[in-house]
Parts: sequence; C-alpha cells; structure tokens
Amino acid sequence: MAPLGPLVRHRDFVHLWAAQTVSAFGSRITRTALPVIAIVMVGADPIQLAILGSLSVVPGVAVGLFAGGFVDRNAKRPVLVATDLLRALLVFSVPLAAWYWDLSIEHLYVVAGAVGACSALFQLADGAYLPVVIEREQLVDGNSKLQASDSVAEIGGPAITGVLIQALTAPVTLVIDAVSYVASAALIFRMKTREPPIETTHATPSIVDDVRIGLRAGFGHPIVGRTFWAIAIDDLSGGFFMGLYTLLALQTLGIDVATLGIVIGLGGISALAGAFIAGALSRRFGFGRAMIATFAVGKSAGLSIVAATLLPSLGVMWLSIGQLVGDGALVAFSILASSYRQAVLPLDVMARANGLLQVLGGVLTPLGALAAGVLATATSVSTAMQAGVAIGLFAVMPLLGRAVVELQAPASGDAPLADVVGVAGGSGANDGDIGKVGGA
Repeated sequence: MAPLGPLVRHRDFVHLWAAQTVSAFGSRITRTALPVIAIVMVGADPIQLAILGSLSVVPGVAVGLFAGGFVDRNAKRPVLVATDLLRALLVFSVPLAAWYWDLSIEHLYVVAGAVGACSALFQLADGAYLPVVIEREQLVDGNSKLQASDSVAEIGGPAITGVLIQALTAPVTLVIDAVSYVASAALIFRMKTREPPIETTHATPSIVDDVRIGLRAGFGHPIVGRTFWAIAIDDLSGGFFMGLYTLLALQTLGIDVATLGIVIGLGGISALAGAFIAGALSRRFGFGRAMIATFAVGKSAGLSIVAATLLPSLGVMWLSIGQLVGDGALVAFSILASSYRQAVLPLDVMARANGLLQVLGGVLTPLGALAAGVLATATSVSTAMQAGVAIGLFAVMPLLGRAVVELQAPASGDAPLADVVGVAGGSGANDGDIGKVGGA
C-alpha cells in the first residue's frame, strides 16, 4: 500500500474525500434497502422489482446527455451540495411515508429514479470539480483515494446495510442513509477552494450543441479519444457479463450461490488493490504504458471465463482468477484514464465529455446484454460469454499507438489546459469552437 501522501494534508481534498466516502456508502444503502422495502412492505412482484432496478440506472443516460452543459456553465460546489440535500429528502420520504401514510410502489419508483438522476449529476459535477481542488500532478493520487473509498463501500456497503436492516428495520436504515447525504453536503459546503470565474454570453448553447461539444472534446482529442473508444467497446462487452455471468456460474458451471458470492467478493478486494497500485505503475513504467498494460491485463483476465467453460470442473478457480486479476487492473486503468482526461481537457467542457461516457455506458451496456441474450438463446451461454470476452480483447486496440505508449503524466508546469487540447477557453455560445480539439 502506497503512503497516504501529501493530499491527506490538503484540507479541501480531505473534505471532498470524506464527503464522497460517506456518499458512496449511502448510495449502497439506498440500492440495497429499496428492493427490500419494495418486497417486504409493498409486496412488489418481479416485474415491479425489475422496473425499480432499472430506474436507478436509466436516468444517468438522460443526465449525461442533457446536464453536462449545465454543469460546465455553473459553479460545481453548489451542484454537489444541492444533489446531496435533494437525495437526503428523497430517501427520507420513504420511511416518512411508511410511518404516516401508505407507501406505494409508485413512490419507490419516483425515489429510485430521482436519486439515480441526482447521483449521476453529482458524478458529473464531481469529475469536473476535482481538477479545480488539486494540482494536475496530484490527480492520480486523488482519484486513487476516491476509488479506494468507493471500492470499500462496494465491498462493505451491502453487508452493513443487511445488518442495519436486520437490527433496525429497513425504514430506519433509510433514515441513516438520508443523514449520510446531509453529512456529505455539509463537508462539501465547508470547502474553501475558489472555482475559476465562468464566462457567460447572451446565447446559451442548445442541447444539440452541448452533445456536439462533448463528442468533439472526447473523441476529438488525440489521446482522450483513444480511451473513449476503448471504454465504449468495453461497455459493450461488459453487457455480456452483466447478462450472463451469474447464469454461467450457477447453471453451466454448477457453482452454488454462496460460493459465487465469495468469488464476486474477490473482485471487490482486487478493485481496492487496483486503486493503490495505479500511481505506482504509472511512475514505474510511464503513464501511457501503464494505461495500456492495466487495460490489456484487465481484459485478458476474461480469458479465465473461456477456460472455465472448457474446464467446468475448475470453474471456481478460473472465475476467482478472473476476478482477482481483472477487477484490480481495470480499476487502475480507470484511475489513469480519468486523471489524464481531467488534466488535459478544458474545465469548461469537462462535464460534457464525462457525460458522454455516462451515455455510452447507459446505452452500450444494455445493448451488449441484449445481444448476449439473443446469442445465448441461439447457441449457448458458454458461446455467448466467449464472444463477450473476444469483444473485450478487441477493446485494447484503440490504445495501441505510439502517442499513448510515450504518454507522460501532465504536471503543473505543463502548458495551460486550453493549449494542451488546442482549444481557446470560454463558455456559452463560444463553446462551438471546441471543434478545433485535437486538430479535428
């Protein structure tokens, strides 16, 4: 484990880190407790549970598509505070309704969808705010710490929620969840970092303009664009795993539910390790080489699934290897890719570029899951999973270029952000000039 480093003495980063840690656990509580309440208190059927689950994810696509420009044109800290407080009110409305009125599935639908939208908006603002709070050479360290907290929340959040529900009931657990969002908002409110002034114009770009700006800022940049293509293909292949991984383990390989839970838990531990090694790998091998290596290793770990389908008697071993190797490597890649993106893209287009990634994930992952289902029906679950692994390996191709191999981490002494991407800074109507990104 790398030393905690100088960021632990950075007051505003520590506040942001603590806020995100609290918020990450709160998100897991919401995600786990809402279905429990739907089953126990409302008597939801499988279709209603499926709708409830989708409503926590689908709004992220709309937010990524339509809200990026709003975030770019406004101060980020108030957005973070407002989304936390709104999530607190939404979550608190559930136990309030359970105690004093008749809680309905429609109420839970509204809460799940609105909390999902607020969480997506929080992520957009957070990704654009971190480069304001810390220096560019600190971004890998900062993102690693934030990812480590998120990994711990992913590992421990559902278990803690289960204990709280068992001991205090689900409605009381959601009260604790609401308090966690208020605590996050208070921590962010206490931050002192001044955001750079935002230029305003009389004309505000349309939604179409905002989408075009996000596309050109992301895919138009010579390095960031390569990572966007890699992530997009990875999202598509990830849909195959989302749709069929559990089915493959339980039915094709004959793994019992308890063992599968342990195997998946190994991925959470690996993700935590990946958060700590990202910075060390970039310093040891170079930033670009570390990005390529971590992504290649992460996607190659999918071959363990192919091995499991060929040797089902060793299925537990192969799936465990895949979780231990793949999750950690992909988390390390995500930290490096997001840190570079935050360092080189102009601050006034950051949220629109990150929003594009939310849209890609929200569209391509379900598309991959649908394709996996069709292929599995026509052939077999094993064949469909092998196809998903093959698509994942292809995702490495966009990164294989000299520009990425020789890439070094940006530092504070580098050229100004706007010069790095060849774009004049500015907001509002002048954002149309983003078309110059990367020489496009």
